Amino acid sequence: MFAEKNFEGCRVMISAGASGIGRAIADAFVAAGAHVQVCDISEPALADARASLPKNSVFRADVADPAQVRAWFEHALGLLGGLDVLVNNAGIAGPTAAVTDVSDEDWDRCMAVNLRSHFLCVKQAVPALRDSNRATIINMSSVAGRLPYALRTPYSASKWGVIGFTQSLALELGGDNIAVNAILPGIVDSDRVHQVVEAKAQAQGVDIQAKYEEVLEHVALHRMIPRSDIAATALFLASSAGRSISGQCLNVCAGVQTLR
Repeated sequence: MFAEKNFEGCRVMISAGASGIGRAIADAFVAAGAHVQVCDISEPALADARASLPKNSVFRADVADPAQVRAWFEHALGLLGGLDVLVNNAGIAGPTAAVTDVSDEDWDRCMAVNLRSHFLCVKQAVPALRDSNRATIINMSSVAGRLPYALRTPYSASKWGVIGFTQSLALELGGDNIAVNAILPGIVDSDRVHQVVEAKAQAQGVDIQAKYEEVLEHVALHRMIPRSDIAATALFLASSAGRSISGQCLNVCAGVQTLR
């Protein structure tokens, strides 16, 4: 994993940081010496994070809710004394269904968590980031934000939205020396990906193992992505080596060509 020595004292906030990719990123920053504050909505994930992450670094919040985002930032910034890195990692898979079968409520919830949460967190973070000499925003998109994805329209639309948000923010905040980038994970070896693949197999009436083979057939390296690779990319973007990178969408996807 990429690491550098100068994360000592770096102040980091990560949404949905108690499990999955967010937890991998949190663990990587902590191991590199940063002070990390995470929020999450899952009680089991929060309990696990409290047991292993530094004391007082975990907060329960639904980042689709403006009031809860404000509460998290008040708590975290009070402990950190400022902010250097914001990682907008919150996201849900949303429904796997034909567009005519997607409910209005499922569409709205997917957009709220996957896209609006980024806006809400950035809005709170920017005043603190302006006082940092290493200010970095990392938004979690997906290869579904650059490739069409049948039966996954809410998720895909939200992730395309994250890319537009990222590139617009990079221009808007560049004068404040705030770097803004997006990471586009591919087929990550995670519970969420396994649930999606299995749901698509069921929706299409095909064998689950055959569906996995079909999915990886269109990946250049023919494998899933370990979460540690996403974490390493986040550390690189927040490092001194990444200070000249902004407005970019980094595909960490093992060469995904199409989504099935």
